[in-house]
Amino acid sequence: MSKSIPRNEAPAPVVSVRPVVLSAPGRGADLEVRVSAPVTGSGLPIIVFAHGHGSSSDGYLPLAHDWAARGFVVIQPTFLDSRTFGLGPEDPRSPWVWKFRIEDVTRVLDHLDVIEASVPGLTGRVDRSRIAMAGHSFGAQTTAMLLGARIRGPDGQLGEDLSDPRIKVGVLLCAGGRGGDALSPLAREHFPYLNQVYAEMTPPTLVVAGDQDHSPLTVLGPEWFTDAYTLSPGPKSLLTLFGAEHMLGGISGYLVTETTDENPARVAAVQRLTWAYLHEAFYPDKRAWAVACEELMASPNPQGRVESKTRAP
Repeated sequence: MSKSIPRNEAPAPVVSVRPVVLSAPGRGADLEVRVSAPVTGSGLPIIVFAHGHGSSSDGYLPLAHDWAARGFVVIQPTFLDSRTFGLGPEDPRSPWVWKFRIEDVTRVLDHLDVIEASVPGLTGRVDRSRIAMAGHSFGAQTTAMLLGARIRGPDGQLGEDLSDPRIKVGVLLCAGGRGGDALSPLAREHFPYLNQVYAEMTPPTLVVAGDQDHSPLTVLGPEWFTDAYTLSPGPKSLLTLFGAEHMLGGISGYLVTETTDENPARVAAVQRLTWAYLHEAFYPDKRAWAVACEELMASPNPQGRVESKTRAP
């Protein structure tokens, strides 16, 4: 019987441990992760979180700590594109950082016993059958690939399926949209791995997009960031945040400089709605997502709107 913490209860104290080090032969450096978990509760589901380009496991704590305080074990790997590594374009790993990310998440899932044992008092309190993944920006692409999105190569053929069936549900925050003619010359020249296709991304997924998220990676406008919703088979939900730019009000950290649309209420909405979506995915009888959506629309000044689909487009 799960004892995860409902949203309307006081958040639990959180313990956060870093670095938890996993051996990673062939990577050039061991994989370091941060693990955050509530100090109480049992049957705790897992969220693996993929940071955006250049960040690390020290980022996105407004999300990670809120999720943990509300009953999830949150695992945050630091990927090779983190500024802490300083990989230059001449490094032979640089063109493959997108794939190293996927291998890192697979390594995390393969070593949950080590990760669980790294946090005092956590052993035996984790439900490994309930695994979600979330990511922001480049991390959203990583998440989408592990949910079934694929990359179209220069020859026009789809790349290999890198999805992992252990991941049951996903949250994509500012996920880049379709490739091909939607990509800008900058993206086509420097980021060929952004030529993504969502037609085979089938698990339940919440897509979060800002309606003011203008990107140099696409010739389209902010609607590009909704492609993961519109072009993938259902069931999916789309949360569009009004006035939000790429950092969605400041989700990447408490003391960051890259946020151009700083808005604590917007961050709170992302916290509330992402938690509710994942909680209802694992505990549908609790109706957390349904209630959160009702509260969003009942607000006199809603932060955004939600739409959903249950069948393929």
